[in-house]
Amino acid sequence: MLRLTEIKLPLHHQDESAELKAAILSKLAIDESNLVSYTVFKRGIDARKKTDIQLIYTLDVEVQDEAHLLRRFAKDPHVNLAPDTRYKFVTQAPSHLKSRPIVVGLGPCGLFAGLILAQMGFKPIILERGKAVRERTKDTFGFWRGQALNPESNVQYGEGGAGTFSDGKLYSQVKDPKHYGRKVLHEFVTAGAPEEILYVSKPHIGTYKLVSMVEKMRANIIALGGEIRFSSRVDQLHINEGQLTGVTLNNGEVLSCQHLVLAVGHSARDTFHMLYDAGVYIEAKPFSVGFRIEHEQSMVDACRWGPNAGNAILGAADYKLVHHCKNGRTVYSFCMCPGGTVVAAASETGGVVTNGMSQYSRHERNANSAIVVGIHPEQDYPGHPLAGIELQRALEQAAFELGGKDYRAPAQLIGDFLKGESSAELGDVKPSYTPGITLTDLTSLLPEFATAAIREAIPAFEQQIRGFAKADGLLTAVETRTSSPICIKRGIDFQSINVKGLYPAGEGAGYAGGILSAAIDGIRVAEALALDMQKGANID
Repeated sequence: MLRLTEIKLPLHHQDESAELKAAILSKLAIDESNLVSYTVFKRGIDARKKTDIQLIYTLDVEVQDEAHLLRRFAKDPHVNLAPDTRYKFVTQAPSHLKSRPIVVGLGPCGLFAGLILAQMGFKPIILERGKAVRERTKDTFGFWRGQALNPESNVQYGEGGAGTFSDGKLYSQVKDPKHYGRKVLHEFVTAGAPEEILYVSKPHIGTYKLVSMVEKMRANIIALGGEIRFSSRVDQLHINEGQLTGVTLNNGEVLSCQHLVLAVGHSARDTFHMLYDAGVYIEAKPFSVGFRIEHEQSMVDACRWGPNAGNAILGAADYKLVHHCKNGRTVYSFCMCPGGTVVAAASETGGVVTNGMSQYSRHERNANSAIVVGIHPEQDYPGHPLAGIELQRALEQAAFELGGKDYRAPAQLIGDFLKGESSAELGDVKPSYTPGITLTDLTSLLPEFATAAIREAIPAFEQQIRGFAKADGLLTAVETRTSSPICIKRGIDFQSINVKGLYPAGEGAGYAGGILSAAIDGIRVAEALALDMQKGANID
């Protein structure tokens, strides 16, 4: 199989299949009889010239005379042998295996760790502190409509993890030499995701599709011998001379265990404290804080796509922005949600947290993203490894107070924020956040250096997205859960550096950022755990 890169078609092509076939024949200078088949591996967009947007393809091509063509194009960087991206299991559970691994958390990392272990025959026990995804969805939407917050079933806790209520982005910048990302995407397609996620350059799914997919993957794990327990929080680790021996659950049950994947997500603050108290080595790590910013999606589309705005292939436009400020801080956009909504993402009573969410269609009126500033432990919260948690909590509680103490979020028009004036009425950009907003002055909410940095960055972003600094754009506070504020250090064997058998994984442990990277990390950790269990079984 050959891989061809940089095959280009105009956005307004007539017949994609026919034109790609013609491009292949032209590129390889072969007759149609030599072309057996082709598939689209990736399709990207080159929008540098808005009046002449190009589609850029990577194609996997099967031909009759592959060896001859590889020799002829040996010096052409755009014609190569296609890599084998098929997933290969590193082992299978031995028939005499007596113990079962435990996976804690059923977000993307825990889901894929559990799935891979189940597919290898290890029959994992998966513990999720929250509820099954449909029950959790009812609790979450109920909170958004004004019902009480359930601290164990919300945007952060429950089957599917925090990514369930997001844009469902499935792309990452992590290095993936073993093509684990393809395994993730193929499993998602098997569970009901649209096949386009296998080839579009920035695939996404959206909340409603993720719900049914997670259910199907859960059923697959159970069919393979896995066990899933909901409303099962791990409240204590049992460690004997540096070896994990078991866990105690919130109902008092004790489970013996010498191999455990810890995939709890970035908001499991009580779990982080429990781990620290148990002696697990934890370090503070950087994270970011800021606001959600909303504009009309039509403005972003016009800036990115020009006269091609509204084209079905292009869809709703996104952006990625970075600005290095005079005070040494960096401001950047994060978790941009085209055609989406700002959502309430609190997991603790008395705190307001914002996040962004889109459906698969991305057809909502507004675009939103986080505009955040980096926070560094050695500079901003030195001392205790868990001090970042307290900084997050303090900001969330301050936002709760400023919003009116009823989970409305404090908000301010961009123009007023830049001038340091309180907002009194909305402009053209209507807020999407529920349970609702309270217009106010956000100046004092964040640390002074963060406020100053964001005020400098927004006009700078205007140079890239015209209208970004428009006066009636909206800032909604506060965004604090961009990533975990801690790192549970692990060695090259993926185990905690001071507790054997404990495998920290995913976002909560500080090793991922987003659905795809968390899922990939879950696969890597599951493989390491399985090999260690097999080695132990063989020794026994």
